[in-house]
Amino acid sequence: MSDRIARDIEILAEMFRAGGWAESRVESEAVSLLLSTDETSAPLGGVRSAQRCARPDREPVAVAAMAEPVGSAPAASPVSTSLVSTDRIDPSWSVITAPNLGTFYRAPKPGAAPFVEVGQKVRAETEICLIEVMKLFTSVRAGIAGTVRYIAVADAELVDGGQALLYIERD
Repeated sequence: MSDRIARDIEILAEMFRAGGWAESRVESEAVSLLLSTDETSAPLGGVRSAQRCARPDREPVAVAAMAEPVGSAPAASPVSTSLVSTDRIDPSWSVITAPNLGTFYRAPKPGAAPFVEVGQKVRAETEICLIEVMKLFTSVRAGIAGTVRYIAVADAELVDGGQALLYIERD
């Protein structure tokens, strides 16, 4: 299961718990998900895994998910957007973080060129990405002058507030 799908399932589970629902089913070509507080809920067809999630302050929640439909081909692995691996991030580089939870976009609109690329020089006022939540787009600026050395997030990936987006080597 991809990290993005796993993170999306975590978010859905938290929304389920906070909403006080008894059951929720989500099905698509990529994922089938059942969240339920009722142990007798009808299972999803072809479920590969099921687990019990319990918190002392909440009702137990049964979670079952199938990452890919039976017989489907595995999803293609995402393409790296950097020239260096994460284990080679220089500690002297400055990290630019997400100001809030949302979807990270590298370009102003689909099909457009990205705001920045690895190796590109930026100024403090350079727009580096957009973070979108509920159709509200927040422009993120570099905040420092330097060279983009590593982009830590894939385009259209969900990010948390404070999560590293990219690294800049100061001029």
